[in-house]
Amino acid sequence: MATNRIATTVWEGELLNGSGVVALESSGIGKYPVSWPSRAEQANGKTSPEELIAAAHSSCFSMALSHGLTGAGTPPTRLETKAEVTFQPGEGITGIHLTVRGEVPGLDEEGFAAAAEDAKKNCPVSQALTGTTITLAAELA
Repeated sequence: MATNRIATTVWEGELLNGSGVVALESSGIGKYPVSWPSRAEQANGKTSPEELIAAAHSSCFSMALSHGLTGAGTPPTRLETKAEVTFQPGEGITGIHLTVRGEVPGLDEEGFAAAAEDAKKNCPVSQALTGTTITLAAELA
């Protein structure tokens, strides 16, 4: 059964001096301010589309990696994933770098790196972002 998740943004004003609020409607967990300076300069307590993509990618990748490891008979104890989304004004999103550190009893570095590459390739968010270069660094704890 398919699921839909909804977020809405209300933006007021022009790009450089305007601002908005993005609401995570499906979960109801919050509303977050956004602005051009928080996107192209310093966050200053506001989020950006790129930070939201990073959150989506790090969580999706972690779930995909956990699923793959468990299916291979080596369930993880812990996975810590960081997604860094690079935004270049005038160009857009120029890359995403995933870094994962895992605790996986019974698995060596080579097996972990292979599982992480598979998760990077196959997680739904990675697949949705195929027009972007996605790199990965994986290591066991």
